[in-house]
Amino acid sequence: MEETELCFPRMFNSSCRRPKRPYFEVMLVYAVLSFISVLTVILNLLVIVTISHFRQLHTPTNVLLLSLAVSDFLVGLLMFFQIILINGCWFLGDVICVLYQYLAYTITAASITTMVLISLDRYVAICYPLQYSIRMTKKLVKLCVCVCWSGSVIFQCVILKDDLQQPGRYNSCYGECIIVINYIVGFVDMTFNLILPITVIVVLYVRIFTVAASQARAMRSQVAAPALQGPLARMKSEMKAARTLGVVVVVFLLCMCPYFCVAITGQDLLLNASSATFVIYLIYFNSCLNPIIYAFFYPWFRKSIKVIVTLGILLPHSCDINFTVMVVK
Repeated sequence: MEETELCFPRMFNSSCRRPKRPYFEVMLVYAVLSFISVLTVILNLLVIVTISHFRQLHTPTNVLLLSLAVSDFLVGLLMFFQIILINGCWFLGDVICVLYQYLAYTITAASITTMVLISLDRYVAICYPLQYSIRMTKKLVKLCVCVCWSGSVIFQCVILKDDLQQPGRYNSCYGECIIVINYIVGFVDMTFNLILPITVIVVLYVRIFTVAASQARAMRSQVAAPALQGPLARMKSEMKAARTLGVVVVVFLLCMCPYFCVAITGQDLLLNASSATFVIYLIYFNSCLNPIIYAFFYPWFRKSIKVIVTLGILLPHSCDINFTVMVVK
């Protein structure tokens, strides 16, 4: 029989129980997860500062990356609260528990919607290159991002209305942090915040790479034509951006797969269960991976980090620095 201990020893009859783990194991898990959380916050803060500060990077696609970085930055902060649940006990009260759950659902919904916008942006850039500058303006993209975040905030308010009104109503003991959503509401939430967005992302990227493959063949057959060098260079840049952002999308989908499978099968997922911990932290870990992907594929991001770390960002007119590379447009 597994040895357990009480979350609140003074409340013997009403306190939740948690399994006792070796001290070394507990400290190792805390250290690793805390490191990931801090790294997620720092890396995404660099992305936010980079795209916000340097004018050369103020493009429609980078506005979407900025939105994604903001959500990833917030996820990094929320990871500190999830670390509290590693030992199976919640010590911050019912109100903070519900607010944490609400923010986690809202940020996740905004991230998924931003992924859809990124896929749509690349779809227009690859499939309708001559109309891209007209269809995907910075003003329109900023409006879409605002709708994305405000829609996520309002939608999750509706989904979690009962839990927000009565925090802790479903807790069976002190030290628990759970929310319960009825089947119909859960189905609507899963459809609009998981199944539908992921379906749209997959369909758009299948179309993107189908068109990109045909354009690549056309470029190889006409590469000798001098008059086409300008359009070809731009098309190569757009396809490179599509591949890079495709990696971001694929990594996101892979990190979402376990949660997606659990949601589809309809199994209950308690936040203090070990399986839930793995699923949730896999989603959170994706927020740490995105800036690493940018650093690997984007020269402008590596150069901007160097400017920030060396405090070159504090110099006059640093916002006008030209990174001498073709920026994603």
